[in-house]
Amino acid sequence: MKHKNLLRHVSMVALMSAAGFSMAQTTFAAEEEEEELLLEEIVVTATKRAALIKDVPFSINAQTQQDIRRSGAKTLEDLSRNVAGLMIQNLGPGQSQVAIRGVSAGQIVRDQPGVKEQVGVYLDESVISLSLFTPDLDLFDLNRVETLRGPQGTLFGSGSIGGTIRYITNQPALDQFEGAVEGEINTIDGGGTGGHLKGMLNIPVVEEKAAIRAVGYYTEYGGFIDALREGGSIDEDVNSGYRAGGRIAIKFQPSETVSITPRLIYQKVDTDGFNRQEVFNLFANPFTTTRPPVTFEERQQFLLLDEGFEDETLIADAVIEVNFEGVDLTSVTSYTDRDILVSRDASALTGSVSVDLGFPDEAVLLPSNLLDTTQVEQFTQELRLSSSGDGPFQWIVGGFYSDTDRFYNQFLPTPGYDAFIDATFGPGTAEAAGMGVAPPDSPFFSLLPYSLEQVAIFGEATYDVTERLHLTVGGRYYDYNETRTVTQVGLFGNGVVDQMDETSSNGFTPRFLASYDVNDTVTVNAQVSKGFRLGGVNDPLNTALCNPIDLEIFGGFQSYDDETLWNYEAGVKVNTNNVSVNAAVFYTDISNLQVTLDAGSCSSRISFNVPEAHTQGVEFEVKAQPAEGLDLSLAMSYVEAEFDSTVIDSTGAVLGGVRKGNRLPSVPEFSMGATATYTFPLEIVGNGVEGYVSATFQHRGSVFTQPSDQEPGAGDFVSGLPFGGASGNDVTSLDLELDGYETLNLSAGILKDNWEVTIYVNNVTDENANLSFDRERGGRARLGFRTNQPRTFGLMARTTF
Repeated sequence: MKHKNLLRHVSMVALMSAAGFSMAQTTFAAEEEEEELLLEEIVVTATKRAALIKDVPFSINAQTQQDIRRSGAKTLEDLSRNVAGLMIQNLGPGQSQVAIRGVSAGQIVRDQPGVKEQVGVYLDESVISLSLFTPDLDLFDLNRVETLRGPQGTLFGSGSIGGTIRYITNQPALDQFEGAVEGEINTIDGGGTGGHLKGMLNIPVVEEKAAIRAVGYYTEYGGFIDALREGGSIDEDVNSGYRAGGRIAIKFQPSETVSITPRLIYQKVDTDGFNRQEVFNLFANPFTTTRPPVTFEERQQFLLLDEGFEDETLIADAVIEVNFEGVDLTSVTSYTDRDILVSRDASALTGSVSVDLGFPDEAVLLPSNLLDTTQVEQFTQELRLSSSGDGPFQWIVGGFYSDTDRFYNQFLPTPGYDAFIDATFGPGTAEAAGMGVAPPDSPFFSLLPYSLEQVAIFGEATYDVTERLHLTVGGRYYDYNETRTVTQVGLFGNGVVDQMDETSSNGFTPRFLASYDVNDTVTVNAQVSKGFRLGGVNDPLNTALCNPIDLEIFGGFQSYDDETLWNYEAGVKVNTNNVSVNAAVFYTDISNLQVTLDAGSCSSRISFNVPEAHTQGVEFEVKAQPAEGLDLSLAMSYVEAEFDSTVIDSTGAVLGGVRKGNRLPSVPEFSMGATATYTFPLEIVGNGVEGYVSATFQHRGSVFTQPSDQEPGAGDFVSGLPFGGASGNDVTSLDLELDGYETLNLSAGILKDNWEVTIYVNNVTDENANLSFDRERGGRARLGFRTNQPRTFGLMARTTF
């Protein structure tokens, strides 16, 4: 009854808001006679046809190019501050994970390549989401970023069970030569320096027939994490890096009814380390006596080896649009080629196993480099027809096909390790464990090639029952097949070679929407929709690393089923002369939620299904211009996300914190973001010159990284590893409920016609937030938190021509 009472309460709030704004309409109407429209009308393509955002019959947010500039956003995480219900889990550049409305399976990490995403991410018409590594795209020369809340499976497929995010770029302009250049330099308090240089050029090639639009950018990331080294030295700012890339699009319009737009996108992200601040490391902790004891300060970690991350992405796509009389034909063809490398210092991980095996200290201290490589080739084709007339009946039908080959490889080069294996277990043991597949001195080696194929047919139709009442019904049928081959060898592996696993599924997801125009200002809408997320097969456990208890608990998990949910929502949209409001209440009933869990000492992670869970809440967004030159925006959400089932493991205990009433991981209950910008004339500087000041405030409530983190005693870690004079029985006690935090960004600038100069301070209060919890081998090898960027000072200049 708890969730029904909450839903009833927030529904009343929404309806009262609608009524209030309806009564206030007469006041705004009077003002409209004297004022011009202040708030821009935003056109979106969330329904795969152009529509004003106020006419889209479900909850959607669109951050325009002006919004992006005003808030100083450089990443999707920055933008999320002003999008209600959008949660970004920062795992470093190019590795962040997205959740909408609390639909979250917990932290997915590098060695779970079979897990599917819960939020679909698109660049215009091309899908680019990948569960572990959705590209961290640059926001320069974007028209807008759309956030579609709730399942969007009907039009956008399986990866959109929680919602969809769409980066919408500016298209080549056929009738105008234009360009833009933007440069920035920044310095991080206590860290390094960074900055960027970006440019855009739009060139009409044949008047009204063809144009080219090219964008290029380079961003340098300043580091802010310091690494303690063996011997006591410190390397500063080890998580620095860069992002470089560009895109070029050519638009051909041979006639008024035909448009062809091929495009090429390239981006590379390269960082030297990760935003991890540690509190315990096998080699550096307060308990050692024969080694120097270490108590970490903020933003410090311990490394024997340098770390790094590389992500090289190439996307080629083409959109063809043909307009027949009353019908539009759209073809979207996309090819993606990505290479990802995660290079991590796994010395503590390998060393922890070496202690368990009774190896000497020389073996425990061997530098060990865990290399994860992911190669992805994906081809997608979508073909759809849609009505283009003005009648009361509008429709869209289409088909979608995708073919993905993904090759995942993980190995653990540890020079000199084979000698210690053979010395302990007998000559030839290391070679035998490698089974003729693993290279020498790699106690773990795995190969996981995937082949994924999907076919879908979708459609949606809208009928205007009256001038005010609009009804929409849609659905998608999908058929999916995944084949995977597993090789996992080495002393830490389980001796599997070329084991084939296959999973497949098919189904139908419907959607029903209704919207009613109360008047010219207020629209109410309702939605019932089903979303789905494809299941899969777990990777084999690293059985050689598991202690008997963990082997018994986690050894039985193999495949996991499709996750499905039903979403129920009601919303209100209010648009007046200078105020827009978007509010909604929602309830999602989730079946077979795919939860990700750390498999303790096994140094593995598993996914499994929780029979029932739910999320429910309210989201509220408002933009306003209460006075000339003053722009305000507010986004806030309250989400209750909980398990409705308890899962018991083979020992009879609650598995991983999946207990009825416990919170879903990575979901804050309350989040809020607000931006205020005041623009004013600066006649003292020159004619037509304006100045502005802007502030963005964000609050994020507390979260848990994994479900088990909220169980009693979850924050007490005992390594059980006697090393460096430490007994292994010492307790490291941590609060795994990651505290809520607030950040404040300030900026001020001068602009005139085609140029702008801005100074800014981000994270003014230098908040050191714990964004997620990082544990290595169940916390026996390493404990730490991923953290945000410290206070940063910057100067930016932009010009257009």
